[in-house]
Amino acid sequence: MYFPPWTVPNDQWKQIFNDSSITEFLLLAFADRRELQLLHFWLFLGIYLAALLGNGLIITAITCDHHLHTPMYFFLLNLSLIDLGSISTTLPKAMANSLWDTRDISYLGCAAQLFFFLFLITAEFSLLTIMAYDRYVAICQPLHYGTLLDSRACVHMAAAAWGTGFLYSLLHTPNTFSLPLCQGNSINQFFCEIPQILKLSCSDSYLREAGLLVVSACLGFGCFVFILFSYVQIFRAVLRIPSEQGRHKAFSTCLPHLAVVSLFVSTGIFAYLKPPSISSPSLDLVVSFLYSVVPPAVNPLIYSMRNQEIKDALRK
Repeated sequence: MYFPPWTVPNDQWKQIFNDSSITEFLLLAFADRRELQLLHFWLFLGIYLAALLGNGLIITAITCDHHLHTPMYFFLLNLSLIDLGSISTTLPKAMANSLWDTRDISYLGCAAQLFFFLFLITAEFSLLTIMAYDRYVAICQPLHYGTLLDSRACVHMAAAAWGTGFLYSLLHTPNTFSLPLCQGNSINQFFCEIPQILKLSCSDSYLREAGLLVVSACLGFGCFVFILFSYVQIFRAVLRIPSEQGRHKAFSTCLPHLAVVSLFVSTGIFAYLKPPSISSPSLDLVVSFLYSVVPPAVNPLIYSMRNQEIKDALRK
């Protein structure tokens, strides 16, 4: 039976998740040999610590340096918070499974992991769209920048990004876990995600969730088109700047964001839209790792590598 999330009282949420006879799921292991499992654990630990350190330094630098209290760095601070939450949702469980040679995750744990992953991934893409608008206004309409992106507008935009992620996750999570599951409990992924859980459904009602995913993909494509349009306008404006130094400065503020968007979108598209002919459990595992773990770990490096203001703030 389907329970729309807005009709479910708080005291019935647990009952929804307990309606299934499944009490736990089995996640896909990265390796079968014990030596490789321990190697993966240390690799994941290194990536996780690097993500914590990089995003933590950016959050600290932006918070403590008043020179960085601008719209661009305010959105970057929110991006770092989202990246910390995103990688903390998936990687610690994978690390624990590799260390203790287990594959299980509880039913409620899987639901919670799915909820927070959807929440943070959606919020991140929404925030990247807002950051493209920030760069567009800064370069194409610099005289209106202070008006269009004042402190109140920035807070409202950031809240909209977080709220969009929360509502999206609130819509999909109970809808997915209200489906009857009778195809076993093995998830061909190292974390809980909707497409893999739908494969376990034994009811045609999964088409409803698939339809919601199609609508969501269309909305995501709309955000992507907005980002693309913004950068077309940005590059046209930058190329009209007479001085080479001015063009270089404008490009330097856009390239990190463009690199982050490209990494996020390209890995996500390949993960979900690759041809079935080249699909395999091992390839799906690697690709999902690329889009769910690598961007949160690499984003701080991309933003700080060519940003002198962040480097100066970190030195202080």
